[in-house]
Amino acid sequence: QVQLVESGGGLVQAGGSLRLSCAASGSSVNINDMGWFRQAPGKQRELVASITRGGFTNYADSVKGRFTISRDNAKNTVYLQMNSLKPEDTAVYYCNAKSLTGRWYSSWGQGTQVTVSS
Repeated sequence: QVQLVESGGGLVQAGGSLRLSCAASGSSVNINDMGWFRQAPGKQRELVASITRGGFTNYADSVKGRFTISRDNAKNTVYLQMNSLKPEDTAVYYCNAKSLTGRWYSSWGQGTQVTVSS
């Protein structure tokens, strides 16, 4: 299994920016894609952005043009730069990784809270 530790969340005003970081460990040789998810109160967890080992990225429509995902393969770390934040971006943000089977690991970290005030 993989261990995931997220950091970088906080309270920010609408229009502001935050940068999230996530370090993966424990199964580094089996990490393929990495991604950021978020879960708002009363809602299901959703995939926000993902990135392949080669740097190909994909974004949810709600964050396109505002969020940027990147990774450092040597450090098994993934980042999420969030700009032009909106109150609807408020959620707990989690990262995860895909194994070589192509499936997201079943274990999750504690997540990091992002709160955007209007």
